[in-house]
Amino acid sequence: EAWVGGHVYDRGVDGSECRWARVLTYDPPSRLVLSWDINPRWQIESDLNKTSEWEVRFTAETENRTRVEIEHRNFECHGEGWESVRGGVDSDQGWPLYLQRFHDLFTGRAP
Repeated sequence: EAWVGGHVYDRGVDGSECRWARVLTYDPPSRLVLSWDINPRWQIESDLNKTSEWEVRFTAETENRTRVEIEHRNFECHGEGWESVRGGVDSDQGWPLYLQRFHDLFTGRAP
């Protein structure tokens, strides 16, 4: 949802929604900051004081090329087990995979 206070969510085939992030900053076209409302057990975190945040920055490099950067920070806010959150998003199945999928989608390489 493209506004501060909006959510990032997955929608199931049955129409159910799983809200797993909140929009903290919405500053198009250059950046957005989102919460990471997933705990170290990879379940939705209801205590908003125990969430980290991730910033996505878009920088135009040329007319046809944009750099996309993700900074995920404040992992320690998750409390005990926070290292598993950092390790998960830093793994080859975390942010690197999703940045590659984003790239493939916008370059016509997506399946």
